[in-house]
Amino acid sequence: MTKTLTRIAATALVATLIPLPAFAQQMDHSSHANHQMHAMDASAEDVAGAEETLKAYRTALEARDAQAMRALFAEDSAIFENGKAEGSFANYMEHHLGPELDAIVSFTFTDPTLTVTRMGHMAHAYETYGYRIELSDGRVIERDGVATSVLAHDADGWRIVQYHSSSRAPRN
Repeated sequence: MTKTLTRIAATALVATLIPLPAFAQQMDHSSHANHQMHAMDASAEDVAGAEETLKAYRTALEARDAQAMRALFAEDSAIFENGKAEGSFANYMEHHLGPELDAIVSFTFTDPTLTVTRMGHMAHAYETYGYRIELSDGRVIERDGVATSVLAHDADGWRIVQYHSSSRAPRN
């Protein structure tokens, strides 16, 4: 038993003395090469799907289409807006955005930018935009906004799982 433990300890000691870069150099990485290229190709092809989901959200906001917006979010999503955790999109729609939609006569985005990066079945994005809201009481709200998003891809397509936006009055 003591000889076995000594051999295990000696083997472990020798293994720790092998320089990691040298060990990595000797490994066969050929099986990874095709996988990495395939993943990069898939990423380039389907970033457009994640972009379309975020553009569809913007379009649904402009149309004030609550049903279209709900379809773009995962059930267990998390929404953050201007420093407040709003909960899931369903909660956000019920307690915040939904009541606001009833008072909005017009909602328009201006100068949107969108950058999406895919990482496997997930993607993250950031957006900048301006927006103008006309309310039924005659008030007009104009803001510059930013948003970050995390999206997940599954058999049903891309869904937003986390969305964080903030805005401020435009500065000249």
